[in-house]
Amino acid sequence: MASHSDTLVVFFGATAGANGGKLGSDEREIILLVWQIVDLHEKKVGKLQRRLVKPDSLELTDQSKEETGLSVDELYKAEPLDKVLQQFQQSVSAELKALGRSSYTLCVDGPLIIRQALHPEASKKNLVLPECFYSFVDVRKEFHKCCPNAGQVQDLTLPSILEYVCIPELPLSEQVMGLKEVRCMVQLSLHILAEPYNHKFSCFEAVKYKLESGACSKTEPVDSETVIRARGLPWQSSDQDIARFFKGLNIAKGGVALCLNAQGRRNGEALVRFINQEHRDLALERHKHHMGSRYIEVYKATGEEFLKIAGGTSNEVAQFLSKENQVIIRMRGLPFTASPQDVLTFLGADSPVTDASDGLLFVKYPDGRPTGDAFVLFSCEEYALNALKKHKQILGKRYIELFRSTAAEVQQVLNRYMSTPLISTLPSSMVPMPVLATPPYLATGSTRDCVRLRGLPYTAAIEDILEFMGEHTIDIKPHGVHMVLNQQGRPSGDAFIQMRSADRAFMVAQKCHKKMMKDRYVEVFQCSTEEMSFVLMGGTLNRSGLSPPPCKLPCLAPPAYAAFPSPAMLSEAALYQPPLLATPRTPQPPHSPHPTPTLAYYPPQHHPAQLYMNMNMNYTAYYPSPPVSPSTMSYFASPPGSVALAAQQPHAQGHVASPMMPQHGALVRMQGLPYNAGVKDILSFFQGYQYSPEDYSSMVQMSQGQTRSLIQPKEWLCL
Repeated sequence: MASHSDTLVVFFGATAGANGGKLGSDEREIILLVWQIVDLHEKKVGKLQRRLVKPDSLELTDQSKEETGLSVDELYKAEPLDKVLQQFQQSVSAELKALGRSSYTLCVDGPLIIRQALHPEASKKNLVLPECFYSFVDVRKEFHKCCPNAGQVQDLTLPSILEYVCIPELPLSEQVMGLKEVRCMVQLSLHILAEPYNHKFSCFEAVKYKLESGACSKTEPVDSETVIRARGLPWQSSDQDIARFFKGLNIAKGGVALCLNAQGRRNGEALVRFINQEHRDLALERHKHHMGSRYIEVYKATGEEFLKIAGGTSNEVAQFLSKENQVIIRMRGLPFTASPQDVLTFLGADSPVTDASDGLLFVKYPDGRPTGDAFVLFSCEEYALNALKKHKQILGKRYIELFRSTAAEVQQVLNRYMSTPLISTLPSSMVPMPVLATPPYLATGSTRDCVRLRGLPYTAAIEDILEFMGEHTIDIKPHGVHMVLNQQGRPSGDAFIQMRSADRAFMVAQKCHKKMMKDRYVEVFQCSTEEMSFVLMGGTLNRSGLSPPPCKLPCLAPPAYAAFPSPAMLSEAALYQPPLLATPRTPQPPHSPHPTPTLAYYPPQHHPAQLYMNMNMNYTAYYPSPPVSPSTMSYFASPPGSVALAAQQPHAQGHVASPMMPQHGALVRMQGLPYNAGVKDILSFFQGYQYSPEDYSSMVQMSQGQTRSLIQPKEWLCL
C-alpha cells in the first residue's frame, strides 16, 4: 500500500506445523489468522478478529497442537483459506468505512507470515491475493528505528521488545496464541506512536508481483550472499516457474539463470539471485520444498558462479535483451538456411514477433555458421503461448522445437557457442609449438591425490559426477574432472578426478566406493597423478598393474640415428596426439646465422626387423573432457604413422638446438563421407587445391556407420 496509509491492520498467522522463527519452513498450511485495526490518527483500535482456516490436509503436528490449542475437529468445521481471506477483506473494509478511513497497511511481527507462508500457499493453490498482502511493515524494524540501541533487528523478539519499553505482560487468561501476539503488537504500536517517540511508520516492505526479465553483464558486481543454487528442477521448468517456487521473496532483475549441460540442454539446476541477503536466507529455508511432485534442493552459491552462467559481453545480445518485459522463446533445430522471414512465416500472424526481424536472434558459431538455434521475443504471454503450440511442427524438412527461455539462457547459449574452438580455421601465421606428451595442467607425480571412477553409466556427464561426489566436490582441483573416452570418442565408463590432497582422495575412495549413480554402482579407487596421466594417454590400470601407453614404451630408432630418447628427453617434444587436430605448415624461417632447431618427423619404414610402434595408437582418443581439453590448449599432432625425434643440430657457436616442430602441409580429417566414396571422389572433392599425388595418403574406415578419410595436401584447408 502507499506510504501515506492512515490505518494499520495488525496481522498474525499460524500453520499446522512449525511456527515462530521456523514458520513456513516445512510447507505446512495456514490454520489460524488473527487481525485488529489501529487508527494512526485517533490512536484507536478496532475489534479483534480471529478466524480458523481449514487446510487441505487435516493433520497437525504435536508442536502445533500444543502451541495453538487447536484440534482437527475444530479445523474441519472451518472455512478454507480463500473464504477466510474474503472475510478478512470484508471485515477490514467495513471497519475502515465506519472510521472514515480509506487506506491501510498490514503490520506484522517479522516477514515470515507474509513471505514464507501466505504467498507460497496462495501460489500453490492458485489463489489471487488482495493487493494489501504485497506491502507491509515489520513492527520489529519500526521499533529498531525508534530505539537503535535495543539490539540487532534479527535478535529482537516481541517479549524482549515489550520488556525494553516496560510494557507489562498480558494476564494468563489472555495468552491464547494469536490473540496474545496481536494485542502485544497493538500495544507496542500505540506506545511508539505516543510521546516521546512520535514515530511514523515508514519502513514499507514490498513483495514483487512478477519476475522482471533483464540482461546481466559479466562486469556487473554480484554479491555472493544473495545467490542460491536450486537443484532437482523439472527439465521443462522456466524462470517463471522458479519465481513461483520462491513466491514471496524478491528476485533481482534477470536473476534466474537456468543451467545447461554439455549438450546445451537444461540439467535441472538454476542459479537464483535475490535482492539482498535477507531474502537469500529465507530462500534457503525452502530446501526440499516441492515443485509439483518433485522436491527442490536449495544451496548457497557465489556471485562468480552466477556470472559464469548469466553474464555476457556481446553487444548484440545486450541489444536483443534491452527490450524489457518480453517473453523469450527458444527455437531449436532450425534449418541452417532458414532466414528471418522463414521464421516469421513459420510463427504466423497469431504470434507476432516484437519488432519483426529485430526480435529474432540467431545463434551462430564464431565463423558465422548457423547452429540451428534462435531466440524470439514476444510482447505478451498470449503470443508466446500461440508460438509454443507450433512445437515440433515442420519448417522446410525439419521439425522445430520451441521452449520457454530466459535472458540468462540466451547469454549462456551464446557464450557456449562463441567460445567453441575453430579447429579448421587456425591462423596461417601460427608460431610452431612443441608437441607435449602430457598436458601442462597434469603434473606427474607419485602422490596418490587422485581417484579413479570405474563403471560410470555411458550417459554420465560431468554434472552427474559432481552430484555423485556430493560434499566432496569442494575438494576437487580446478578443472580436475577428466572423462576417459574410447577409440570412437565415446565415454568408456571411466573418469579420473584430481583432489586437493592424498587424504581427501582416500576419504572419497572410502565413502563413495560402490555408491549408486543412476542405475549402476560405481567403483572408486585412489591413484596417483602419474597413473592417471598414463591411462589418459592410452595405458591401462587394472589388477595386474600399470601398463604404460605406447608412447612410453621403448622402440628402435630409424637407421643411422641414436636410440629413441627416454621420456625425460621428451619433456618438451613428446607424443601427445589429440584427435581432430591438424598440423599447419611451418613458416619458412629467415636466413640467420643461428638456424632454428626443429623436430624431425620420420615416416615408418616397412622393414621386417624394424620395431617401430604404430603411431596411430589408441591413446589419441583419450583426452580430458571440458572445461579443459587439448582442443583449447593449442596442442598439435604429428602426422599419423610418424615418429618425433629431437634433432639436435650444433651450429658454429656450439649451441644446441631446442626442439621445434616443422609441419609439412596439413592433415585434414573428413567425417560423414558416403559409404560408396572412393579415392577418386575424395581427390575430386579437393580439386583446385595444390597437392602432389605422392604426398597424399588416404584411409577410409568403415566403423560403426562412420566413414573417414585422412589426406595430407600442401595447403591448409578450412573445412
